[in-house]
Amino acid sequence: MSNRFFELTSHKESLAMALHAIRANKLRSALTLLGIVVGIFSIISVMTAMGVLRRAIEEGITQLGANTFQIQKYPPMMGSGDGARGRFRNRKNITYEQALQVRDKSTLALAVGIESWEFGRIVRWQGQKTNPNISLAGENLEGIVTNDWTVEHGRGITQQDMDLARNVIILGKPVAEKLFPPNINPVGEQVRVDATWYEVIGVLQSKGGALGGNQDNLVIIPLYTYFQKYGKSEKSFHIMVKAKSREVVEDAIEECVSILRAARNLDPGEEDDFGYFSNDSLVKQFNEFTLYLRLGVLVISSIALLAAGVGIMNIMLVSVTERTREIGIRMAVGARERDILVQFLVEALMVGVVGGTIGIGVGVGIPKFVKLLAAVCAELKIPAETLTMVAGWPTLIPLPIIAIAFLSSAGIGIISGFYPAWKASKLDPIEALRYE
Repeated sequence: MSNRFFELTSHKESLAMALHAIRANKLRSALTLLGIVVGIFSIISVMTAMGVLRRAIEEGITQLGANTFQIQKYPPMMGSGDGARGRFRNRKNITYEQALQVRDKSTLALAVGIESWEFGRIVRWQGQKTNPNISLAGENLEGIVTNDWTVEHGRGITQQDMDLARNVIILGKPVAEKLFPPNINPVGEQVRVDATWYEVIGVLQSKGGALGGNQDNLVIIPLYTYFQKYGKSEKSFHIMVKAKSREVVEDAIEECVSILRAARNLDPGEEDDFGYFSNDSLVKQFNEFTLYLRLGVLVISSIALLAAGVGIMNIMLVSVTERTREIGIRMAVGARERDILVQFLVEALMVGVVGGTIGIGVGVGIPKFVKLLAAVCAELKIPAETLTMVAGWPTLIPLPIIAIAFLSSAGIGIISGFYPAWKASKLDPIEALRYE
């Protein structure tokens, strides 16, 4: 019992001496803490930013509906460089007739959407117009389902709209908000795209944006209407297939690929001359593509913490040198090597923990401050678009990142302080007492 009491008293004394040493050298301690704060803040910032970026990209590429995959002329990820797209440009278009074969012959498909796109359009209503960045989609009846779109106001495309090639249009929510004031219902109004006037029959529910883009920035017209306005023979079509269940998605992909290969007269050993993807395959490809990038960013951010560890070691070595006589006195009155070792390890650990705690606080506090500043700017009607965009990003820092940061700061403190502490514990008491 007495030994345990002695050990607890000794550790308590080591902690008190460590805190006293930190307070006694405020400037030195502050500079050392600054290194840890910057290192921990860098790790939290980089890891959180990478997490936000990854989630935003994944949300952006998971644009298909549940159990849905898409077949198109180009592969979903073509690599980088000027010649990346050129390698696939000479592929034959996926024709409407080939898309119909997939729709008619597939036995595992619940719905098959067929679509083609025009980009960079302007939508006009009375004196209002959008920017020239609107995507126009020609869709068959099942295109809205396979694209996971929901009509919030009005109605979708009907078979009669298709058969009569009616000039009707469904607006993405931001398009409707750009053109129409809040007190006017867009449904029933006439808008113009290129040289054609369309009756608005519906407004889509927002699916949100990613990385500054907006996947709702679009308008939809019946596919047969699209043929009349933009042609059919020179277009390559996308085939959107919604499988009957999640369990048969892979089988449905295999079935539809086989049907399309036969429609395009590909030999059994010949490579596919089209691409296909699902949400899961896109996310998997993205994660594989960015694996080394994420590892590189983590290594770079860790350099700041390593530099902080070197700073702690240097400061502790200076502290040992300056306090050589104090160490000698402690040894002379009965302190063991272990006591001296623990004293300086606790001091280094305290520097790491305090710096890490401040770094975590700064990392958690800055996003909240940005949100508050954006709210103040909005309240005072001060233009701050970039600030508002950044404030809109998800900034909740996951607990595992906070735990990793805290343990890293404590670990750096112990590792960096071990050599100075060991050096202090090995001092000769007599030589230490003589030190001036």
